Amino acid sequence: MEQNWKFSELKYERPDSEQVIKDLRETAEKIRAAQSGEEVLSHIMEHEQRDQQLSTLLSLVNIRHTLDTRDAFYEKENEWIGQTMPTILPDSLALADAIAESHFRNEIEEKLGKQFFAEIDLQKKCFCPENIPLMQAEAKLTDEYQKIMASCQVEFMGEKRNLYGLQKFFEHTDRDVRRRAFKAYSDFYHSHEERLEEIWSELIRIRNEMGRNLGYENFIPVGYMQQSRTDYGQEEVASFREQVKMELVPVCEKLYQAQAKRLGIGRICAFDEKMIYPEGNAVPAGDDDFMIGTARQMYHELSPETAEFIDFMIEHEMMDLKNRPGKASTGYCTILPSLKAPYVFSCFNQTIFDMQVLTHELGHAFAAYRASRIQPLQNYFFSSTDIAEIHSMSMEQFAYPYAERFFGKDADKFRFAHLQEALTFVPFGVAVDEFQHICYAHPELTPKERTMEWHKLERKYMPWRTYEDDEFMERGGYWYHKLHIFLYPFYYISYTLTTMGAMEFKKKYAEDPVSAWKDYLALADVGGSKGYLETLHLAHLSVPFEPGAVARAAGYAIRILEEQIGS
Repeated sequence: MEQNWKFSELKYERPDSEQVIKDLRETAEKIRAAQSGEEVLSHIMEHEQRDQQLSTLLSLVNIRHTLDTRDAFYEKENEWIGQTMPTILPDSLALADAIAESHFRNEIEEKLGKQFFAEIDLQKKCFCPENIPLMQAEAKLTDEYQKIMASCQVEFMGEKRNLYGLQKFFEHTDRDVRRRAFKAYSDFYHSHEERLEEIWSELIRIRNEMGRNLGYENFIPVGYMQQSRTDYGQEEVASFREQVKMELVPVCEKLYQAQAKRLGIGRICAFDEKMIYPEGNAVPAGDDDFMIGTARQMYHELSPETAEFIDFMIEHEMMDLKNRPGKASTGYCTILPSLKAPYVFSCFNQTIFDMQVLTHELGHAFAAYRASRIQPLQNYFFSSTDIAEIHSMSMEQFAYPYAERFFGKDADKFRFAHLQEALTFVPFGVAVDEFQHICYAHPELTPKERTMEWHKLERKYMPWRTYEDDEFMERGGYWYHKLHIFLYPFYYISYTLTTMGAMEFKKKYAEDPVSAWKDYLALADVGGSKGYLETLHLAHLSVPFEPGAVARAAGYAIRILEEQIGS
């Protein structure tokens, strides 16, 4: 592999979809005709190499499209991919069938692991030819949602601001500025409410039709399978949500009461939630380049493994973190598989959010960097979503000892605010999950009735929340901003489940950093090669659905926070 490449210099050519289909068919024939397990494995790995090349081209388009949603070339290529890739799925699944039906299945499983066939089974259960036009329609709608979000240019405080730019002012010391910034944020979504309602209604219809085409009552089981969930289902998730309601919601109420007292106000409003200290929150001690340079120093000191990783990311230009017009309002980590190169995308806004980006998304990237050098298949480069977020959230916790480097005298402010947000986020996260269950299970609800369901969920999981005189938000409009609802169905519960794993790692790291880091590397290196429960066991982590699991996992962090608020 060429070592001196840079992301900006990578060449893109539109994949030849006809050749892709031809290669899939020929590989399937070769596997059916193979005379030994060794021969089958050889054909699988030849296909894997071609598939990694294809995935790299698709990732290039996605990255460059989100870097500048106004770029007409990559907008067109992104649309072509959304319409073309579903048409390849039948032949991809035919190849999977040939592998699954091979007389040499035992030899394949011995080499590639039982998860290889578990993933094939999931692919088959998630697809039928009738869903191809539905997948194409889904791609158009989700792309439209992203374009609407990226179009935000709101005049505020003398400048045009995008959504990330507005969020910076949610932490302004002047309460009236916070109120006006939040109202401007709300007004942007309110101004697009009608079209967002239509997009969401159509996505529910399309996805539920996909589910019915696959033999299910609605989309929910398909959404779970798309997230590679085979070890648990809706019942376990519902029990976890109930644990959050019973164990964490009262703690969060106590934290916000202390915050209101600290700020000298009677009650926290939604536009106050990010304002932790009356004199001002922790802010980065330097500009964007300072933050990236300081992160490089931190990762060099954290471990030899992270030092190698961060040098790779910077030298190959595999991060774009600065905010600018036209850039998609999102954050993600993806990978260029053929280069074994993770890519991190986000938008800095000069708040503690920037530190979260440098740890959360780079936590994902570090895990992918490790797994891609160990695991043989690109499907194993990333863990399932319910494991992958442990990598990212735990890395956020591992960065606490380095907070002085990023925030100077405000380091303790950062640590408290970040840990508080880690816990207060969880009730919101389970509300997002329950909202999706409600919407797909009850497609008869009108758009305004769905939004009222969100309002009810806020009362259930976030009883402290009030929007003052913002009618749109008060009746439930806040859910529109959560892009995962539109783009990544049933992903969001992963953030809450994995918060429990991250809190366990926080405690372990405080007690025995060497042992904790060893477990963390094991979690990264296994990638997606094992199932959910097996991976948790490998990293010595608890199962979050078990009775009492939430209280046990979050207990250490809760004690830290309660000591600091004097409870």
